[in-house]
Amino acid sequence: MAFLSAAERTFLQTVSEFAYCNPFLPEHNRLERVALGRDFKEGEPVWSQPVDDPERPRVNIWRIFEKVQPLAEQLCARLRSGVSARESDLLIYEDAVIHVLYQRYYRQFYEGSFGAAVSQPSRWRFYNDFRTDWRHFFDGLRLPTHYDPPHMFACFRQIQRAFEQIFRDIIGGSLPAARLRASIWQSVFTHDMRRYRRTLYNRMGEFATLITGPSGTGKELAARAIAQSRYVTFDQRNLTFAGDEAVSFFPINISALSPTLVESELFGHHRGAFTGAIGDRKGWLETCPALGSVFLDELGDLDPAIQVKLLRVIETRTFHPVGETASRQFRGKLIAATNRDLAARIRQNQFREDLYYRLCSDQIVTPSLAEQLSDSPQVLNELILYMARRVAGAEADELARDVTSWIETNLGRDYAWPGNYRELEQCVKNVLIRRDYRPSRSAPAGAVEETVDDFRNARLTADQLVSRYCTMVYRRTGSYEETARRLGIDRRTVKAKVDAALLRRLQSGEA
Repeated sequence: MAFLSAAERTFLQTVSEFAYCNPFLPEHNRLERVALGRDFKEGEPVWSQPVDDPERPRVNIWRIFEKVQPLAEQLCARLRSGVSARESDLLIYEDAVIHVLYQRYYRQFYEGSFGAAVSQPSRWRFYNDFRTDWRHFFDGLRLPTHYDPPHMFACFRQIQRAFEQIFRDIIGGSLPAARLRASIWQSVFTHDMRRYRRTLYNRMGEFATLITGPSGTGKELAARAIAQSRYVTFDQRNLTFAGDEAVSFFPINISALSPTLVESELFGHHRGAFTGAIGDRKGWLETCPALGSVFLDELGDLDPAIQVKLLRVIETRTFHPVGETASRQFRGKLIAATNRDLAARIRQNQFREDLYYRLCSDQIVTPSLAEQLSDSPQVLNELILYMARRVAGAEADELARDVTSWIETNLGRDYAWPGNYRELEQCVKNVLIRRDYRPSRSAPAGAVEETVDDFRNARLTADQLVSRYCTMVYRRTGSYEETARRLGIDRRTVKAKVDAALLRRLQSGEA
């Protein structure tokens, strides 16, 4: 008797791909369809939180589980009866069992992390049941991979927690939002979950993450999702996750503090190091535990002298408190964010190029609200309802209808939302309190957003469109020749079309 039939092998190979692919990309949906065939239930093209029904079950996931679970039991029985199997088929069997165990205990992992039992010492006691199932499927069998049950239990819990953090906090059914969720997932697990599980699970804190995007697009939400999704070792003797309390988040808004205070907040200081330093103080880099994360918001505004010290932290994982010569060790993860064009600031000698290259090995770009709405206009209704629930509770549905009606009447569906999610949230609150919202006219929309809005509403002549695009590309390249090469036009045309006033706006960071 063959260990796997051709149909079983094909099905389980698809399940293996499905189990290890990024859950937030359309590829996940495609593999669900392949695995289920006619049993596939049509739904959203990407996985996003359904704001109108947050508890709606993921039907296709459970349908796959219902097909894989009995097949895994059959394969286990075949192996124990002495049926021989190729190594490649044994790997397929292992993947099938791991998928079954993850889905079987998903709800208990969820309750342990987010449910009412979160404060109870016994919340991880189901590990004993997990261990019994593990032995049932794996003990006594000659398998190519030697998985460690406590490590796999810790991985399952991390995957479940990361998924919930990203799924619940990054809202929107558009492809730009899906790509953001997928990018955060990769920052936690890399693109190769198998490699992560083998060797990288306890090393991801060594990689700094840089988050870029317009102001008000959720950069801190992305940072928190990464910080709160760290791998924590499971202690099977005490049935606890050793170090849960160390998963912490230390945010610093650089633009809100003077360089002296930023340096003190980050590195700490010795008594008498500067005026007002009346005692020793530990900075966040020293306070941050190994499973913690320091978040530097508005990194583009960091003083050049502090940039040099931050570069040393990334390169050597060491630093010196202000006024001290003894070095300290930074054990946590560094996450930074900015809405500035760092490439432009490098050209202007305002940001160190070597620091940028140390940061950009793991980069996330948050999309503007205009990008989301351009791809999927219904996202506006989702976000309004999501925000209304946060501020109005049981009155959320009625408030969401009021806000939507007000926007359609007064701003129009094509409004560019230059302040992004932050502006939309203020609109919801203003309509709640005053049944009115007036966008700020003192701070004009960024040049890029204005161009997108003018383009969408057909307000540009062909000459204006060429002029603006030439200016934006020139702003990126800093060279007429390179701009001409990229656009496929003559250098003299580029020089004639660059708009000096628009270029100044772009260079000042208004874009």
